[in-house]
Amino acid sequence: MSEDEKYMRRCLQLAANGIQGARPNPMVGAVIVAEGRIIGEGYHVRCGEGHAEVNAFASVKSEDESLLPSATIYVSLEPCAHYGKTPPCAELIIKKGVRRVVVGCIDPFAQVQGRGIEMIRKAGIEVIVGVLEQECQWLNRRFFTYHAKHRPYIILKWAQTANGFIDDHGRALQISNEHTQMLSHQLRAEEDAILVGHTTDAREHPQLTVRHWYGPNPKRIVLTHNRPLPQMIDDLYQHGIQSLIVEGGRQTHESFISSGLWDEIRVETAPFVVSGGTRAPQLPTDILLYNKVDYNGNTITFYRSQQALLPTSEFPT
Repeated sequence: MSEDEKYMRRCLQLAANGIQGARPNPMVGAVIVAEGRIIGEGYHVRCGEGHAEVNAFASVKSEDESLLPSATIYVSLEPCAHYGKTPPCAELIIKKGVRRVVVGCIDPFAQVQGRGIEMIRKAGIEVIVGVLEQECQWLNRRFFTYHAKHRPYIILKWAQTANGFIDDHGRALQISNEHTQMLSHQLRAEEDAILVGHTTDAREHPQLTVRHWYGPNPKRIVLTHNRPLPQMIDDLYQHGIQSLIVEGGRQTHESFISSGLWDEIRVETAPFVVSGGTRAPQLPTDILLYNKVDYNGNTITFYRSQQALLPTSEFPT
């Protein structure tokens, strides 16, 4: 691992701490390095407050400020160049006079898209782009998908028995264990909205809350026949919903799959079987398995769409 990769991984660790507070802004981490050691670091804690670069510079001790002209600042996402709720981070970097800037990936947001990098380079500061680019893009896959595809990032999620049923002859079935139920509620706290079909809602009356985790409840949505799926997804986009969990039955999931409206699928499989019931949804063909984890006997398999892989930036390094 190179020095640049090592410090960019630290940026990613820091950025992930903003999973709840930074929304709808992206998660960003920043690390300032001089003379082989970290002299400042920070992340975007909460929307409307200081960005990662601001917090990193603020953490530099007074005795280390003289090192800034020889320092490198690592940022997981391109520094902003526009005035929003906070001043441009690109201007702050120039003002602080660091020697070098290393950026994980370009910001796809229309008001940035390379402008921050251009501004810093014009000031005579060296800029390197694309260090751990795919990892940086993956961290902000919700934000990237929302701005690139004009829809939420969609996670399909269901639980099934070892022989592939999601209920027991039409009766609701407790498949998740205590550990995986907690993880499900953690996921809910990290996403903007959650959806079930009208049949599931009428039959099971699911709460769809985060009662076994800490954080905000996702916006609750019930899919009905009165509104076509593409229209509903566009409505969510127009209302700023960047991510959506789908926890409905087979028909609801397959409507998303057949429409190509999904980015990630999480399937929990329990170690027991039932004699019959509703079959689990059929997995699509354009799918990539990227993780599989056992949680006290239940296995969660993580898939992602081939179409969800974000293109590498063409911005010159």
